[in-house]
Amino acid sequence: MNYIWELAIEAKKRGIDIDSIQFYEGKPFSGYMELSFTHMNETNIFTEIEINPYYRYHKIFKKLLDPCLEENEEMIQAIFDLCIHHLLDIDLLMGMSRREYYIEFLLADMKKGYFGEYIQEKLDLFTVSEQKIIINNLIKLYDTGEILFLLKDTVSRIFTDSYIFCNAEEKDEITFYLRTSRTKEKEEKLIFLQYLFLPFQYEVIICWENIFGLIGIDDFMRMEEIMNY
Repeated sequence: MNYIWELAIEAKKRGIDIDSIQFYEGKPFSGYMELSFTHMNETNIFTEIEINPYYRYHKIFKKLLDPCLEENEEMIQAIFDLCIHHLLDIDLLMGMSRREYYIEFLLADMKKGYFGEYIQEKLDLFTVSEQKIIINNLIKLYDTGEILFLLKDTVSRIFTDSYIFCNAEEKDEITFYLRTSRTKEKEEKLIFLQYLFLPFQYEVIICWENIFGLIGIDDFMRMEEIMNY
């Protein structure tokens, strides 16, 4: 990592709140890097991080960080930290498309509870990349109304080895064959996706590691992995 935006992206992937990180002027710092870690190939994210503020922002900080200023050090540090966080936000927003803005807005609404308390509480079950899959398909749902297709697409992209069957001719029924061990966290993830995408009239059948046999399809005719349906 070299730039503050790289640090922010990595922190987000690890579930670290970037607002909890404090930035300080490096003493000393490298003239060839923005982040001033002790080790050049550092991968850890600390709560206090030193940077070279002149690497990209010399015009902003050349007067604020004048080495001749010896008064109000705490205030200068607080202003410096606020400025870096503001510049970091600008960095992260540069190059974003309209859809990425929509994703961020919907994600913020979910975290605020606008989609209900259940969604607010369970959103953290998903990784950042999984959250983007969900919200991107939610936007597609608003555009197209293809609710079953988007439910199947979302589940199959989060449970990557799964099969999903819809029986819409005889009765409204959907079967999830997830091909993974059953855990409380995975159950809650699937309930979350049903809460957002599943039509109310549909009955749900969930198969985890075992499934009913389908003649002619090898994945469904494995010995000791077939259940009665």
